[in-house]
Amino acid sequence: MIINQIIKISQKHRDFILTTMSAKTLSEITYTAVRGVDDEVGAVQRILIERRIKGIKEFVLSGGDFPAAIVLNWTIQDNIEIKDTSIEFEMKSRSAQIIDGQHRVAGIKAAIKEDPSLEDLQIPVVIYLNLSTKECADIFLAINTEQKPAPRSLVYDLYGISSDTTLDPASSRARDIAEYLNKEESSPYFGKIKFPGEKRRKGGIALSTAVSAIKPLVEEKAIFEQIGITELSLQFKCFYNYFSAIANEYQEDWDSNFNAFQYAAGFSAACEFYVTKIIPYCTQKNSFEQLTIEEVLNIRQNGLIKQDEVSKKSGKEAIRVVIERLDKSFEPKVEQKELRF
Repeated sequence: MIINQIIKISQKHRDFILTTMSAKTLSEITYTAVRGVDDEVGAVQRILIERRIKGIKEFVLSGGDFPAAIVLNWTIQDNIEIKDTSIEFEMKSRSAQIIDGQHRVAGIKAAIKEDPSLEDLQIPVVIYLNLSTKECADIFLAINTEQKPAPRSLVYDLYGISSDTTLDPASSRARDIAEYLNKEESSPYFGKIKFPGEKRRKGGIALSTAVSAIKPLVEEKAIFEQIGITELSLQFKCFYNYFSAIANEYQEDWDSNFNAFQYAAGFSAACEFYVTKIIPYCTQKNSFEQLTIEEVLNIRQNGLIKQDEVSKKSGKEAIRVVIERLDKSFEPKVEQKELRF
């Protein structure tokens, strides 16, 4: 028999209990009812995503915090007794459906298998009793739609001050590169990347856009790691030289509002094009110098890429248009080898 202290809470539509459970208890008594798969009351969850479970497992193993409560719908009424300040229940599998937090619970389970000492980790839990599917759906939607997550730019900015246990290493590295591009006075993007708290302005690249575009290059086993460029200073220099080569094509028009690279689609497209065409070329030439890139980018000759070409298109379509225009401007130098007879 498990005995836990509780706080009873009454809100406008429903009452619930706030308590804590050990990771072991939580993992053994809970289960997930998936909408469209499980034919039972309360089935509102989606299918688990293994990538998210793995990430949370690593977070648990690294000592990460879990201040947000796992929300449960207790479905077996004969194994729980609620008193004024405590609850008593038997350790019975499938006692409670998970309304919110299924990936966290699955990640905690996976971490316990690797490190059994984590069984005693205390997790905050909210318990509702015998909810209908409609009520479960209402609570799930309230958590996942009305309670909006923090803006991505704020999340990425906080990576600069958070501890190692909460970091996504690739996002943190991408943020550092974006910050260097924004703060280096000779950078083409000096003062052009918008960090949280800045005044609204036309143009400029949101920090969330910059991080999302840079991150695929600096993730584990991604292209920079594949070619041995892993140091922050070298990665920044690669981006600096690349964007400087593009800016050089625009010359005095670089800061103009018509320049597509002053906006999200242009920046994101440039990063994708860097992966597919420029980095392989620079690797082959054994040079990431600005001049090496300038030799194969003839944007001005082929027509400057302007924002009005993409301004009325969707994000993905706008990126595709800019990439196609960059591709037309890409003219790699083919070395002619002397024929011998």
